[in-house]
Amino acid sequence: MPTFTAPDGTELAYHLRGEGPPLVCLPGGAMRASRYLGGLAAGRTLVLLDLRGTGDSAVPADESTYRVDRQVADVEALRLHLGTDRMDVLAHSAGGNLLMLYAAAHPRRLGRTVLVTPTAWALDLAATPQDRLAAARLRAGAEPYDTAREAYVRILDGADSDEDWDRAAPLFYGRWDGTARAHYAAGYREQNERASAAFAGPGAFDPAATRAALRRVAGEVLVLAGELDGNPPPVLAARIADAFPAGRLDVRRAAAHFPWLDDAAGFAERVERFLATGV
Repeated sequence: MPTFTAPDGTELAYHLRGEGPPLVCLPGGAMRASRYLGGLAAGRTLVLLDLRGTGDSAVPADESTYRVDRQVADVEALRLHLGTDRMDVLAHSAGGNLLMLYAAAHPRRLGRTVLVTPTAWALDLAATPQDRLAAARLRAGAEPYDTAREAYVRILDGADSDEDWDRAAPLFYGRWDGTARAHYAAGYREQNERASAAFAGPGAFDPAATRAALRRVAGEVLVLAGELDGNPPPVLAARIADAFPAGRLDVRRAAAHFPWLDDAAGFAERVERFLATGV
């Protein structure tokens, strides 16, 4: 397991999977260990970063550094450690915010970028409860989705219980099969709840400044949305893509928040084609 040292002295770990040119991968969660990512691209070496305090990375001495803007330096330290002038990067969900802040700070250090079902608090483009419920209604009339939708309504109304999250879980996957169940269950072990609570804390974002800075990103950006996802729904994902000069949107059919699980081969082929050609 390779490691490197962040500017504040925290030892960070990453994991290598596959063969080919490197693709740095930033996990979501927020603050979930990177092992949940897999099958993201064909013909690439995935460089799966464990964010500070997650997976095999050390817990920082100063827990205020869990805030996402303070982790931008960790991504830059990884680039320097890898010895590359520019890097291709894929970020999932909440990790999209870290990627956006990194891109704003270091626009010349990115090659091609893939944002998979990204949240975009960094751009003040958060999905609304109405967005999330509209996506849940797309599968109305069948179980387990009706029960999941009822639980999700309670969550969005403020009843934040583990039981309701467990009932709502099928909404986050295109298929609620054994793979999806195991993937969801692993999240309890893989997420650092203290770090997650601090990730988007007060002062983390300056959306106007980030929007302006992202106009300097010259590399192509692909935003992959799930047709069945409510966070972000495809219409909001399109606005995220528009924040980049060379941004484009691809909506994965019958997919939700983890689209690589819903069509592994198709997802990997789409990502690799974009990384190879920019199309």
